[in-house]
Amino acid sequence: MSAQPAPAQGKPSWDPAQYLRHADHRARPFLDLLARVQDPPAPDGELRIADIGCGPGNVTALLADRWPAARITGLDTSQPMLDRARTAYEGPTPGGGSLEFREADAATWVPDLPHGLIVSNAALQWVPDHVASFPAWLDGLAPGGTFAFQVPGNFTAPSHTILAELCASPRWRSRLEGRLRFAPVLEPGAYLTALLDLGCDADVWETTYLQVLTGEDPVLDWVKGTALRPVLTELGACDDEGAAAAAFTAEYRAALRKAYPPTPHGTVFPFRRLFAVARRPA
Repeated sequence: MSAQPAPAQGKPSWDPAQYLRHADHRARPFLDLLARVQDPPAPDGELRIADIGCGPGNVTALLADRWPAARITGLDTSQPMLDRARTAYEGPTPGGGSLEFREADAATWVPDLPHGLIVSNAALQWVPDHVASFPAWLDGLAPGGTFAFQVPGNFTAPSHTILAELCASPRWRSRLEGRLRFAPVLEPGAYLTALLDLGCDADVWETTYLQVLTGEDPVLDWVKGTALRPVLTELGACDDEGAAAAAFTAEYRAALRKAYPPTPHGTVFPFRRLFAVARRPA
């Protein structure tokens, strides 16, 4: 299990527009995950799909492209993300299915009807002890149904270690030490064992994407949509004028520039992802 920062007391404030600035790179692992998912069963003639941690809904909409007759529900705790998803995607789909988005906490959500597919894209790293929810989610699958997820596996990368070190530094520790709220992410073999122990057929793998980012300070721009959100939320609550958040960001920017220098082709940002596809026996 990877070493992770301790959970924060509050939830990060999410910015859908910032998150979507790198939508293509963020969607690619989800497409790679779906490529390993078989067509799921439709209990009682209705295919139900749930997306845990749907964010702004852009990848949830990809599920409707693959299964246009499905009843698809995106679940998230962030009201700004849900508002963006509902505005952009909610409603009937051309194949006779539907897309809807509901507020729900992954830490407590359980399916109320049998689902053919439950997916999660880069969300479970925010859910403490998410493996403990696997039995309930698998029980919510119809026979032959699939649970599939991907999570980041880059918590030992400079983007994250520098962030944790800054939070624990003398200047910032009184406000930020222990405030990053990533939940422990298992290594691939541990996910495989957990899913096999639950009686599933499981396929688990990892991929490192060498993402070539462009623009000024592109790694900082990336983490502003994800890992940096708890810090910005915390400092924003402490300093209404934003001076503290700006000062922290300036320190972080300088360190990221050294860790990820630009090349003639752009800034290379290696990003490890962990994948799992578990199929409940028919």
